[in-house]
Amino acid sequence: MNQLRDKFYRFMQGRNGMDSLARFSFLCSIILLFISSVFHIDLLRYIAIFALVYSYFRVLSRNIPKRYAENQRFEKIKYRLLHQIKWTQFKNKCMQFLHYHIYKCPTCKQKIRIPRGKGTIMVRCPKCGLEFKKRS
Repeated sequence: MNQLRDKFYRFMQGRNGMDSLARFSFLCSIILLFISSVFHIDLLRYIAIFALVYSYFRVLSRNIPKRYAENQRFEKIKYRLLHQIKWTQFKNKCMQFLHYHIYKCPTCKQKIRIPRGKGTIMVRCPKCGLEFKKRS
């Protein structure tokens, strides 16, 4: 067993390994293979096989500088996409939803954040001063 592990270790020396672009293409290929097997779409199957071959090519490639540059371009595109859809704002809204109720004032429509689990409380709008009863 140790001999096989040593052979594999020597084989993988000087290779790039699994970077984020290889992981992404591997994951996409698995998803596309699943969809193509469920809906019997041959085109998706071919695209999935290509993505799978490409991910293995990236893992086994010895041209590390070129694979590194490709991965950096992928990371830059991923960063732009995640920040254009305001991922962090979406995540913060989800976290606030777990801990707070968001109500609107009946008169001025100001959003008011109330902590959950406090029972029925009187809420005072900070903008217009109206007091109303809400369940937290």
